[in-house]
Amino acid sequence: MSLNIIVLAKQVPDTRNVGKDAMKEDGTINRAALPAIFNPEDLNALEQALRLKEANPGSKVTLLTMGLPRAAEIIREAMYRGADGGIVLTDRVLGGADTLATSYSLAQAVKKIGDFDIILGGRQAIDGDTAQVGPQIAEKLGIPQVTYAEDILDLKDGYVTVLRRLEHGVETVKAPLPCVVTVTGSAPECRPRNAFRVIRYKNACAAGELAGKSDDVKARVAARPDLQIPEWSAAFVEADPTQIGMPGSPTKVKAIENVVFTAKESLCMDNDDEKIENLVKELIANHTIG
Repeated sequence: MSLNIIVLAKQVPDTRNVGKDAMKEDGTINRAALPAIFNPEDLNALEQALRLKEANPGSKVTLLTMGLPRAAEIIREAMYRGADGGIVLTDRVLGGADTLATSYSLAQAVKKIGDFDIILGGRQAIDGDTAQVGPQIAEKLGIPQVTYAEDILDLKDGYVTVLRRLEHGVETVKAPLPCVVTVTGSAPECRPRNAFRVIRYKNACAAGELAGKSDDVKARVAARPDLQIPEWSAAFVEADPTQIGMPGSPTKVKAIENVVFTAKESLCMDNDDEKIENLVKELIANHTIG
């Protein structure tokens, strides 16, 4: 059985390197000031998609991302690892979106793609840590969802069987297709790049990236449809202007800061039960532990 698999992925700012310029005055992230990376848990989701593709010959894996044209970088990265291609949903009017507006925009893009069997994505993105976009997309599409997936155990006869990793253990669930599955970081890591695919797809470009490319690269992209990464606008996916970007976002970021824990004082003690007991009581009292 061949499958049409959509992988939701996001190019995120590397939150390990948050500096004083990380936030704009309007409360949005200054992405130009932070290194951009492939959201880690989306890579876990990509691996699950590639395993399904291998188990079901003739299947197709399409990456869907929303962001600036440079977000095509993660589509190339996915193609190096085995994905068939991808789409960049990019438009100025989509900027500043919270999870509600983002999920609406992506759901519209999924509707435009049309034929799909399963949607996979990371549990959450490291720039927001909300874990809301995947479930919201499922609700907007009116299809089932399975969250906290650690492994896809089986997919046949119109159902997917998923192993979920929960706080106090695991559970196995079965859901009808089509559905949305969000994958945790405890799932198997994504496979490395394939050298042959890197050579084959290194010149893959979205239209917004072509301006800075050489004439030779432009000619190669024009001659090979498999190197052309589509860019879709809000109008193309028929998005309601009141539900996208900042107008469609009821939540706003108040502040972003880099919190670094430093030790202001230290305490050394010998093997004295009374002193240790008093220290534990003090840590509980000031909510350091407990």
